[in-house]
Amino acid sequence: MTRSIEIMDTTLRDGEQTSGVSYSPKEKLTIAKLLIEELKIDRIEVASARVSDGELNSVKGITAWAKENNHLQRIEVLTFIDNNKSIEWLIKSGCKVQNLLTKGSLNHLEHQLKKTPTEHFEDISKIIQNAEKNSIETNIYLEDWSNGMKNSKEYVIEFLSFLYEQKIKRILLPDTLGILTHTETYEFIKEVKLKFPNFHIDFHGHNDYDLSVGNSMEAIRAGCNGLHLTINGMGERAGNTPLSSAVAAIKDFLPNIKINVNEKSLFKASKLISTFSGQTVSSNKPIVGENVFTQTAGVHADGDNKKNLYYNNLYPSRFGRKRKYALGKTSGKANIKKNLDELGIKLNEEELGIITSKVIELGDKKEKVTIEDLPYIISDILDYPTKKKNILIESYVLTHAKTLRPSASLSLIINGKLFQESCSGDGQFDAFMNALKKIYSNQKKELPKLIDYAVRIPPGSDSDAFCETTITWDTGLKKFKTRGLDTDQTVSAIKATERMLNT
Repeated sequence: MTRSIEIMDTTLRDGEQTSGVSYSPKEKLTIAKLLIEELKIDRIEVASARVSDGELNSVKGITAWAKENNHLQRIEVLTFIDNNKSIEWLIKSGCKVQNLLTKGSLNHLEHQLKKTPTEHFEDISKIIQNAEKNSIETNIYLEDWSNGMKNSKEYVIEFLSFLYEQKIKRILLPDTLGILTHTETYEFIKEVKLKFPNFHIDFHGHNDYDLSVGNSMEAIRAGCNGLHLTINGMGERAGNTPLSSAVAAIKDFLPNIKINVNEKSLFKASKLISTFSGQTVSSNKPIVGENVFTQTAGVHADGDNKKNLYYNNLYPSRFGRKRKYALGKTSGKANIKKNLDELGIKLNEEELGIITSKVIELGDKKEKVTIEDLPYIISDILDYPTKKKNILIESYVLTHAKTLRPSASLSLIINGKLFQESCSGDGQFDAFMNALKKIYSNQKKELPKLIDYAVRIPPGSDSDAFCETTITWDTGLKKFKTRGLDTDQTVSAIKATERMLNT
């Protein structure tokens, strides 16, 4: 039997409690629109009441948009037991749903509020009544509920019995300090659900022990009606339950559970939150990490060519992404071929072997190679595969020291004979060229004139492996270009020069 679960996203409230994170009103509105319109989140918690004037303006902007688009009941704000000041703030904001923060453990009640259960219940009752008078719907957070179930269960049951008689919409049960195991989560939610079957119960997980996704799944199995999640797992300390991981796990492992979240927008949402918050997402974070759909080992790429042997149900296309094949020292021909296929480049087996060896060589040097680099590597290696070098740059030493002009010492082989010279210049390459000119001048030979010098990296690449130097030469009779490719700009220029010497 299929059962629907509500997803409440609290990126804009609990997620904003990530250290160093603050969203502007425009950013909050943009995120709210994305959550509701593209991700299809059922409800969003957008702020804490009474935080600041800026926060009030943020909520006003969101509620105005939500009202215009018939989403107002999906907008929620955290409120406090504060003699109805939060309610007054909520009225100003235009929000119609409060998530009232109460004490879910006797420890919090006695030591923070310094009140008895009876006093606490009376305060809550007054706020619920006032909210109802102002057409505001009430959900109740039981802060520190997980510790309450562990250490003061009688109080929790007494509290829930009181709430059972109140006009509230939902009970929100947070694992405030992220201390629950999956077993405890199941047992505690199950116990509450059996005692109070008519409650709509949300589970709100924290990730201090990296157990929040598993705990959320167990909460669903135990009968909860909703989950609280955040994009990228944003939140205090180790964060909240990450939306992307929870959604993927629910859809793949709980087939009887229906949720409305649009998986294809998860990556987009992750990128947006990362940009607005300034918080980078780990490259190996499930679903939304940069490298989680990247095959590195050549054997895995080969397996993908043979009935997708290394695929699981997390197909990148589910999340609007593509599978990539990393280039490096563990790359095989299959990795290279997958990347070449994407570029529309065809090579024979011999050429493929040569390119593969070059990529592996670069990987051994800890150089990063990307798909954008491949055309450059191919051009650099395969454009000159069989050309015999009559002139060979045997060795060179380049120096650049403070207060001294750059200098170069060059050993050049011309038709089997060795020539050596040293010169200074305005830069290391200029010094190299001066030494080369000196050798040629002594041999009564002329060099083409260098008339243009251009350096670039592969467009779109984030690689640190290559730069390409293209030099235009003029013999007086013709102009021609040579290119060099290397991790070092000066060396790439020297390679381009050697090719000129053999042209």
